[in-house]
Amino acid sequence: MTEVVATNETILVVGGGISGMTAALEAAETGKQVVLVEKRPYLGGRVSQLYKYFPKLCFPTCGLEINQRRSKMNPNLTILTMAEVVDLKGEKGNYTASVKLSPRYVNDNCTACGDCEKAVEAQFDDEYNYGLGKRKGAYLPYRMAHPQRYVLDPRIIGTPDADKAKAACKYNAIDLEMSEEVVNFPCGAMIWATGWKPYDAAKIQPYGYDRIANVITSVEFERMADPSGPTGGKIVRPSDGKEAKSVAFIQCAGSRDRNHLLHCSRICCMASLKQCTYVSDAYGADADISVYYIDIRAIDRIEDFYEKVKAIQQVKFIKSKPASIVADKDGNPVVHGVDTEGYKRFANAHDLVVLAIGMEPSVDKDSFPVDIVLNREGFIEAAPENGGVFAAGSASDALDVNRAVQHATGAALRAIQVVNSVARAEA
Repeated sequence: MTEVVATNETILVVGGGISGMTAALEAAETGKQVVLVEKRPYLGGRVSQLYKYFPKLCFPTCGLEINQRRSKMNPNLTILTMAEVVDLKGEKGNYTASVKLSPRYVNDNCTACGDCEKAVEAQFDDEYNYGLGKRKGAYLPYRMAHPQRYVLDPRIIGTPDADKAKAACKYNAIDLEMSEEVVNFPCGAMIWATGWKPYDAAKIQPYGYDRIANVITSVEFERMADPSGPTGGKIVRPSDGKEAKSVAFIQCAGSRDRNHLLHCSRICCMASLKQCTYVSDAYGADADISVYYIDIRAIDRIEDFYEKVKAIQQVKFIKSKPASIVADKDGNPVVHGVDTEGYKRFANAHDLVVLAIGMEPSVDKDSFPVDIVLNREGFIEAAPENGGVFAAGSASDALDVNRAVQHATGAALRAIQVVNSVARAEA
């Protein structure tokens, strides 16, 4: 059985992405006891799935490594992966949390040698790569995964593959008897940092995401461009693996739309501008890049980055909200619409179309374990009715990485104030 040592001065952080890690580390480094709960088998969240940050085009691995090192060194931080908060009872300063732990089937003896993966034959869609590739039934989620420990997919438990994985392990790290458990522990405040999920592109029916192989989403394109991703960093057509030199980016795919997401998702314009550089870097003068946009929202200091991308000769901007996408006989997605600068109709064929899909909260409003105030988009409001529960990062709004980190630091400070008041009351 897992034991969690905690008191009503402990801060519970839900979500181990960049916001959750930031809030947990900031609180733990002030001396507070923190329990960090993450649903996935690893920390890092969606930031770990990025190839580069905008506007500097640097790699997230640097910041992730620093945060991982901080978390390993801090004795005040308890990390529970493959874990979900299923209940929260009590009041501000005096909660009891119930956390469900799913079995990993791999214990702390794991050295991440990979022998279990080699022994297993079953393959499944790779969630880390948004289903663009396959992974084994015994797998390390990605190369910098923290904890650096393998996972057995529950679908192989009870099959010969599970026995093969156990037999292949030299360190007695495979435990096929692991089972789901629920742990209960006290806490004084909770930081909800569950982040965001990509809007379901299949709901945008005119764009044919679920019908046209060469229409993909911006998050899928990000994994494709990463050298450690499913295509080895090659920008290609999913339909036939051919080079995709003519790439179209369609902005506000699901955002700012009364039929989908009402809000602006804020990161989409900058993400597409960043991804334009991936194509131009890959194919140089042979690249043909089109950005279909309503308006480009490159705010604050990143206006300079917008100007740099506009200066790339291979990039053209078309002011339009495309009406539809259809496939021609060769599988090329053809974008139909009207260029509102001159009101000219177009039907432009491309090798690949990338939908800049919007951000929505990861947790559905009906799935919260406690009553909480949400706005119309489903993000958590900063309301006194929430008691000792505070949102961090993209659980509160559509935010880029920089703003999410700043917001998470503020959430940590608010949670610290709550547990400090508990300590003073008990003194």
